[in-house]
Amino acid sequence: MKESEKFKLGMFQAVLIAAIGILVIILMRYQLLPNRYRLKAEYATLDKTIKEPARGLIFDRAGTLLVSNGPVYDLRLSYQQIDRQMDTSFFCSLLDIDRDDFVQMAEKDWSSVRYDKNVPFVFLSRVPEDKALRFQEFQFMFPGFEMVLRSVRAYHSEHAAHVLGYINEVDQEDLENAANRYARGDYIGASGIELQYEDMLRGSKGIAYELKDKYGRNLGSFNQGVLDSAARSGEDIILGLDIEIQAYAEMLLQGKKGSVVAIEPSTGDILCMASAPHYSPDLLSMTADRGDNYDRLAADSSQPFFNRAIMARYPPGSIIKPVLSLIALQEGLTSENEVIECYGSYDYRHFSYGCHDHNHRTDLRYALETSCNSYFFDLYRRILEQNGFAQAAEGYEGLRSSLRAFGLGDQLSLDLPGEKSGFLPEVSYYDKLYGAGKWRSTYTISLGIGQGEIELTTLQMANLASIIANRGHYHYPHMVKSFAMSDGTIEHLEYPTNNVGIEYQHFLPVIDGMERAVISGTSTSAAIKDIEVCGKTGTSQNPHGKDHSVFFAFAPKRDPKIAIAVYIENGGWGATYAAPIAGLVMEKYLKGSIDKNKVWLEQRILQADLINDKTVLAQ
Repeated sequence: MKESEKFKLGMFQAVLIAAIGILVIILMRYQLLPNRYRLKAEYATLDKTIKEPARGLIFDRAGTLLVSNGPVYDLRLSYQQIDRQMDTSFFCSLLDIDRDDFVQMAEKDWSSVRYDKNVPFVFLSRVPEDKALRFQEFQFMFPGFEMVLRSVRAYHSEHAAHVLGYINEVDQEDLENAANRYARGDYIGASGIELQYEDMLRGSKGIAYELKDKYGRNLGSFNQGVLDSAARSGEDIILGLDIEIQAYAEMLLQGKKGSVVAIEPSTGDILCMASAPHYSPDLLSMTADRGDNYDRLAADSSQPFFNRAIMARYPPGSIIKPVLSLIALQEGLTSENEVIECYGSYDYRHFSYGCHDHNHRTDLRYALETSCNSYFFDLYRRILEQNGFAQAAEGYEGLRSSLRAFGLGDQLSLDLPGEKSGFLPEVSYYDKLYGAGKWRSTYTISLGIGQGEIELTTLQMANLASIIANRGHYHYPHMVKSFAMSDGTIEHLEYPTNNVGIEYQHFLPVIDGMERAVISGTSTSAAIKDIEVCGKTGTSQNPHGKDHSVFFAFAPKRDPKIAIAVYIENGGWGATYAAPIAGLVMEKYLKGSIDKNKVWLEQRILQADLINDKTVLAQ
């Protein structure tokens, strides 16, 4: 035999011996290894289980728990694993559904990208606990079905729904935009803090690889769990909100449309953001009647989902007067002691606007105390006409720039979705309306008392009060104070400080005038015993019905702790509803309770139902 033939024969024998050896090893594994391993090898399948994270908690500034997590059960289905011979009748009886329900929930449009026969989907969501536990006893009879325990939001207060928000099950748009961070059946923040801080709150999923027998019973972790990863809970959030003050403000707003915003001037923390009508956050927890509750709220003509504190835009009325005073003082167009005379109205050609009944000689402090319209019409014209009567556009542009420094006409970068910017017209707006170079200060004179085209949000009004309280600066108003991180540390958030460009000394006479307004002027219904309150009422004209009631204030005068704005739609004079509501909220915050001598006022506010009072609407 040739050497080459011997080599080929040897190679063949070696390969044959190796193949026989492998076959013997496989036979020994099945025949000689302990029976429990042989059974596992014969029947086990590898199952990948997603471990859902606990969503981050939400607390108020005092550490009161507002939102936590509660258990809910979802029944998931892996369509390819269904046993076609399963006892469908028994299955349906366990879950109290009928045969038609079963078919509808199991059979999907498999041509759609939303569904895949190889990917588990939610067959039945929010299964009551008693039914879920009963089903789990017999789950081994129904391959492809798995009852999954997950957490959903539990609310510990009936208040602050507009702030806290709610969660929804992800839809197709969420799945397409989320870059594989979500799967069908997951929940996602849909409004409020839940939406704004979704990335912080949601945490991250974990994975467990488990061996299961053909009945779906767990045989243990695969490879001792070396491939598993733990779920990481979301970060906890601490708000600047005071839930007691929030609840009190919402109580005072019952029967009304409007909003209350209160800010801590030294930090920009929002202490209260109440909008009415409101609703209890628990109505939108993931319970069986959630869908009905949502539909009912969405169909309500009073718009309970509408956060009037940041979404509604209103003429501010006379609360613009302190701001106008500061700008005129800064630009040297008046002095705190200059007297401007008012004889009951402001008259210019065919224009005549009435004023309050007061002494005809008015200086700055007295004008703020009595809310003299004539005084502020005069200041407004001085600002616009400082470069000449025909140069009103140039003067208005300077005024608009100053107002924007106060945070007007732009969003305040609030950490909540839905904030509106208000409306502060540009010069081009009036050029288009009247013709470029053809309009004068008298065309827009109503802006001098906060009427006309200017519109602010209640948040912007509260921020104005905070600016005056701080004598010229503000921190961006914000909801979140800090994060309680999963490693046990607290991450305090810092927000920029903004200076409005008005010198400190100009605030002093303006603040004096606002204090006098509360002591003896138009704002006495906001007074608090033994506390110096500085405020200003406003009455916002409403062509569609009764005027709106407006007020902003801060207290105490020295070292202010709270700045507030209240806007009550169809509330009439600022002193009728807005001022007393603000006074009560400030007193509750600063003193912890309401003086017994003011209980009558509190009751008057509580009993007022402006929504169902037909006299507030245009006939």
